[in-house]
Amino acid sequence: MVENSYKHGVKDGLPICFGYFAVSFAFGIFAYESGLSVWQSVSLSFMNFTSAGQFAAVPIIVGTGTLIELFLSQLIINLRYSIMSVSLSQKFDKNIHFYEKFLMAFMNTDEIFAVAVSKQGKIGSRYYYGLMLLPFFGWTGGTLLGAAAGNVLPGSVVTAMGVAIYAMFMAIVIPPAKKDKAVALCCVAAIALSCLFRYVGVLSKIPEGFTIIICAVAAALAAAVIFPVKEQGGVKNG
Repeated sequence: MVENSYKHGVKDGLPICFGYFAVSFAFGIFAYESGLSVWQSVSLSFMNFTSAGQFAAVPIIVGTGTLIELFLSQLIINLRYSIMSVSLSQKFDKNIHFYEKFLMAFMNTDEIFAVAVSKQGKIGSRYYYGLMLLPFFGWTGGTLLGAAAGNVLPGSVVTAMGVAIYAMFMAIVIPPAKKDKAVALCCVAAIALSCLFRYVGVLSKIPEGFTIIICAVAAALAAAVIFPVKEQGGVKNG
C-alpha cells in the first residue's frame, strides 16, 4: 500500500507547523537581537530549515567567524540528517524521481522524518509534499514575525522573550538525560567544556565556531567510550 494523499500529508504536517512556529518565533527574536536584519533572519530559515544548525550559525555569522568554522559546525550538527535521509529513501515509492529526492532531503527534519517513517507501507511524493509544506512555512513565517517583533518591541521585552530559546533546549535535553546516563554524561561534559572555553584565558580566545565543534565531538566521544552500545542477540565479537 502506498500513502500518496496530499490532503493527508497536510493534515499530518499541521501539528509540526504549530510547534515550528513557536520555536522559530524565538529564533527570529534571537537572530535579530544578535545583529541580523529581519530579512537576513528570514533568509537563514528559508534556505536552511534546521533549528539547531541555525542557532549555532548566528553567533558565528555575527562574530565574523570563518567559513571553515561555519562549515564544520553545520556538518557536525546536521550530520544525522544524512543517515535519516538514507533511511527515509527506503520508504519512498519507486515512482518518485531522483531529482525530487533532493527537495525531500532538504525538508527532512527530525519531526517530518518521524511522521513519514511511521506510516504503514510506502509513501508517495504528493503525501510528502503535503507533509513538508506547512512545517516549512510555519518555520519561515515564525522567524519573520519573531524578527519583526524584535524590531518593534522594547529591548527589555525582547531580552525577556529570548529566554524561550534556552527553555526550549532544556525541554529537549532534560527528559532523555533523566532516563539515559550516557545522555546525561554527554550534556554535563559539553557544559563543562563550554565553561572552560568561556572562562579560561587561553581557551577563551578560540573562535566560537571551533568551540562548538570541539565541545560537541569531545562530549560525544566521552559518552561513547564510557557507555558503549552493547551487542544484542548474543553475538560475540571475534
